[in-house]
Amino acid sequence: MTFAKICKFYTGRIVRRQTLSGLWSCSTKSCADFPQTVTRHWYSCSAPAALTRSMQKTVALSRCFSVTTVTSLFSLLVVGGVRKVDTPLLVSHRHHSDSESDSEGEEAKSGEEAAAIMQKPEIPDQLKRVKEETVYGMLVADAVAMPVHWYYNPPDIKKAYGQWLTGYTAPNKKHPSSILNLSAVDGSGRGTGSSVPLIGNIILHDKVKFWEQRSTHYHQGMSAGDNTLNAVTAMEMLKTMNRVDPELTAPNERDVQAAVLEDYVRFMTTPGTHNDTYAESFHRSFFKDWVQESPRPTAALDLIEFAEKRSRDKTSGRPDSQLSVIGALVPAIPWIVRAAHRTESQCAKSAVDFIRLTHPVTSLVPFVDVYARLLHAVMNGLDLKAEVLKVLGSSTLGGPGKREMVLSLLDQAHRYPKGSEERLQTYQRATGMLGSACYIDGAMSSMLFLALEFHDDFKGGVLANANCGGENCHRGAALGALLAAAAAAKGKRIPAELRDNLHSMKPVAAAVIQDMNDV
Repeated sequence: MTFAKICKFYTGRIVRRQTLSGLWSCSTKSCADFPQTVTRHWYSCSAPAALTRSMQKTVALSRCFSVTTVTSLFSLLVVGGVRKVDTPLLVSHRHHSDSESDSEGEEAKSGEEAAAIMQKPEIPDQLKRVKEETVYGMLVADAVAMPVHWYYNPPDIKKAYGQWLTGYTAPNKKHPSSILNLSAVDGSGRGTGSSVPLIGNIILHDKVKFWEQRSTHYHQGMSAGDNTLNAVTAMEMLKTMNRVDPELTAPNERDVQAAVLEDYVRFMTTPGTHNDTYAESFHRSFFKDWVQESPRPTAALDLIEFAEKRSRDKTSGRPDSQLSVIGALVPAIPWIVRAAHRTESQCAKSAVDFIRLTHPVTSLVPFVDVYARLLHAVMNGLDLKAEVLKVLGSSTLGGPGKREMVLSLLDQAHRYPKGSEERLQTYQRATGMLGSACYIDGAMSSMLFLALEFHDDFKGGVLANANCGGENCHRGAALGALLAAAAAAKGKRIPAELRDNLHSMKPVAAAVIQDMNDV
């Protein structure tokens, strides 16, 4: 197969659009991964001859392919051609895998599969509705929990607000267990090691004074129905995806990642873009490394190179435990929603690949992979309860022993009437036992406990999550996405009083979802 024919094969499936580099780009699979997708079932091809006969076509190709794509095609010619495959574009459900998304078996993709991905997908109306509800579910659960975020002693919730939460509430100025003043202003975790803090200078520009006060609420000054920073930046990611890849045909996932990082850095370093007081460790860690660059990268391609190098360096060194947290699932949700029409493995890989750039810690990867597969399955109509039981039995979460522990805790809760104080207290003890802090193993176990209990009750699950305290915002965002997706798959919607009373993100969500589903 000549170079010209290979180009014709791919350019025949081009959906042209402006790329970050200003060149016209074809819409195929991630060009960075292209050589790995053509490793067997080769067509015969004489690469040197093809290169000689087709050299004049290079200039024309440069106008329709990104630089990465052209390089990959030349690499392709050196080794041969394109292999065949019969993987469909739309989802192919399997049991949740214990392996990582980029394992050798799952990475095997074909030329025909890549060609299918780069075609404009036909998204069923049902999946569009599910995507919409999934996004709203993330926002609603985060906003409901916001005023009692990190209340590690659940009775403090009732003491501070006069009752258990029943909907949106503005946060108090003070927080009974706040350690905001102990948090590092120049990196992840606690303490400080430099004279130039990030907080107040690079990010959270007008909030540094609150980091210096005792007992300050992490989200002081926010209004009822407002969202925390992780959920807000997740919406920014969706906005960027809609802008750079509105038809879901981007040829190179790396270009989309780069655009997301560019907009993320601009958003975080621009005063007045949000009203949260707190930024969790992954934001601070990212910008700690970013400010040390000279010059500081701001363009998309410079940022993706910075993030990739940083990820390699971080994962080869001592891991930062402050990054292996359930908060990582919040920025994963946009990538899962975006790829919900693709196969389970493609969807999970998309989420994992991006989170590696923002949360470069190896221990986190299997949890992001498991969550991505779970949400993908539920968005595509599989039963949430059945899927959670599978996940709880996986080695990532601890195997059958963890599943039996969760079922035993649910049995204890069911001894008391639904909606009773005693049942809520049992939920609180259960999440405390499984893990109410941010660290991913325990927090995800607690989230799955609540998902199992409230698999068909969105509002009940969101309120229980908030009233259990602990890391309930990010746990809640991950839970809310699951519960909303499960409800939407059955034709149900989030209750109007929760959906319609979101505050700052309400108009943003409406616009983002409209653009997202205009495919």
